Amino acid sequence: MVLTVEDKRPVNLDLTTIKLPLPGFASIIHRVTGFAIFLALPILLWVLDQSLMNEGSFDALQETLNGFLVKLILFAILAGLIFHLVAGVKHLLMDAGIGETLEGARRGAGITIVLSGLLILIAGAWLWLPM
Repeated sequence: MVLTVEDKRPVNLDLTTIKLPLPGFASIIHRVTGFAIFLALPILLWVLDQSLMNEGSFDALQETLNGFLVKLILFAILAGLIFHLVAGVKHLLMDAGIGETLEGARRGAGITIVLSGLLILIAGAWLWLPM
């Protein structure tokens, strides 16, 4: 004997019509940046290896890192790291009981996005502007 339950909840498979709240948007970006960081780990480890091998490889790496496309890739990795770090701190605060309410989640997501944006702009200036 098989029991069946009739589910009367609406089903919406068109993802373009869903309006995601700000905390949900921040959560999805946090997950995506975590996955992107995982994918970027081989690049970061290669850069670390080349920088520590010897003086010649360090100089060659500096030349490589001055290219436009390489700087763009590094900027994307930095942006992902920064957002993931700020969102991770927000999650740690929520684990400590700070910002667990609906209003706190909205405020925390807004602060996460704004603070991450500012830090990403600073990192971009640091990476792109000559020193």
